[in-house]
Parts: sequence; C-alpha cells; structure tokens
Amino acid sequence: MLISVVGFALMNLTVKFLHRLPATELVLFRSLVSAALCIYLLKKRKIPLFGNQKKYLILRGVFGVIALSLFFYTLQKMPLGSAITIQYLSPIFTAFFAIFMLGEKMYKLQWLFFILSFMGIALIKGFDPNVDGSLFIMGITSALFAGLAYNCIRKVKDTDHPLVVVFYFPMIAIPIMAIISLWNWVRPEGIEWLLLLLMGILTQIAQVYMTKALQNAEVNEITGLKYLGVIFALGFDLLIFDVHYQPMALAGIALVLVGVILNIMYKGRKKRLARA
Repeated sequence: MLISVVGFALMNLTVKFLHRLPATELVLFRSLVSAALCIYLLKKRKIPLFGNQKKYLILRGVFGVIALSLFFYTLQKMPLGSAITIQYLSPIFTAFFAIFMLGEKMYKLQWLFFILSFMGIALIKGFDPNVDGSLFIMGITSALFAGLAYNCIRKVKDTDHPLVVVFYFPMIAIPIMAIISLWNWVRPEGIEWLLLLLMGILTQIAQVYMTKALQNAEVNEITGLKYLGVIFALGFDLLIFDVHYQPMALAGIALVLVGVILNIMYKGRKKRLARA
C-alpha cells in the first residue's frame, strides 16, 4: 500500500502539470497505457483476461471510471492538498459500504473518528478560497465511488488475479472516454506526451500494488494508509506550485488525518484483542 501511495502521489503531480488537457482525455491516455501493460503481462503469465466474477469486475470498472474522472478534474482546478484530502474520504465510504457488501463489522467509536474527518473536510471547504461548491461536491462524489470500487476489489480477492482487476478499469474507460474526447479533444504538445506516458506507468504500478494490498488485508485497515498521500501533496503545493494554505485549512487537513489515524489504531487494537 505504501508503494501504491507513492505511485499515486507522483501520478497526481503529472496530472497537475497536464492542466491544459481535459480530464476525460487524461483518463483515456491513462487507460490506453494501462490496457497495453495489463494485456502484455496477462498474456505472458497465461492468465485469462476476463476473470471469473464478471459482475463485480465490471462494477469495479464503472465505479473506478466515475471516481477517477471527477478526481482528475478536481486535481486540475484545485490545490493538490485540498483535492487529495477531499478525495481521501474514500476510506470512510469504503468502510461504510463494507458493512453491506462484505459484512465487515464497524465499531461505534469508529463513527466518531469518521465525524472528525468530515469536520476537517468542512474546514477545508470553508477556509480554502480555491474550493468552490461544485468542486467540493465533485470531490465528495469521487470519494464515494472510489469507496464502492474498493469494495468490489475485495469481493473478487479470492477468485481473480490483481492484474485482471486492474484490466477492467481501462476496458470500461477506453470506449467511454474515447467517445467523450471526440467532443473536446485537445492535441498534446511537446513534453505533454512524455508526461502522459509517465502518468500511465505510474498509475499502473500504483493500481497493481493497491489491488494486492486490498486483496490481502481488511478494508478498514489498509485503505487508511492512503492518507499519507496528503503529506506528499502539501509538499508539492509548497515547493513546486508556491501554494500557501490558511491556518484553518491546514487545521482541516490535520483533522482529517487525526480521524483516520485514530481509526486505524483503534481497529488494530480491536483485532489484537480479538486474537488474544
């Protein structure tokens, strides 16, 4: 999961540099690179392309396409730290949907930690002038669909290879994004071609390792590590884009982190007690 976090952090940075291109076009290029790598690796390992639990694999692809399209748009229009912090509500939605989709138990105190994280998001919305209402809603919606996608990944953990799970994203995304891109195509220029390729490779690495992590650990625990990406985002904002946050916006980001860290520690303690 830590390898995945670093991969996604660098991928987010490339998206920020590709602000001239539409978000749907970025999803298309990312999907083309991912599809090529997945097909090559699956054929090399003689693994069937289309997997076993096709229902959840297709749902994983649909939910993932919606989540990523909205996320890329917010990355382009907002500071990295704010966009990623809002999108990183996904572990909360993941844990919530896991109650119904996976039958995982949620302890009462965890709801308090989740409320802390939502309070932090409210502070970001209130004190970051770059976050307007529509972008805020897009970010929340992206996190919600990401939570659904993560649970679909867990649903197929015992039946489908991680590469198959990853492959279903570009399989769903390419035809949809190709049609949309016909209406708002912007031709990449110069270094943008290299950044597009780099974005696809970084995403492939991050997706494969995230899928492996989700398939080998309980959802409520492992997805919390994604919050470490906020630290990378704040560093990029400060050092590269010269973005300075108001103190209350930083307090909101900190509150989100506190909520998820407390959740991880509490969940881990409960599991240790259960084993004992």
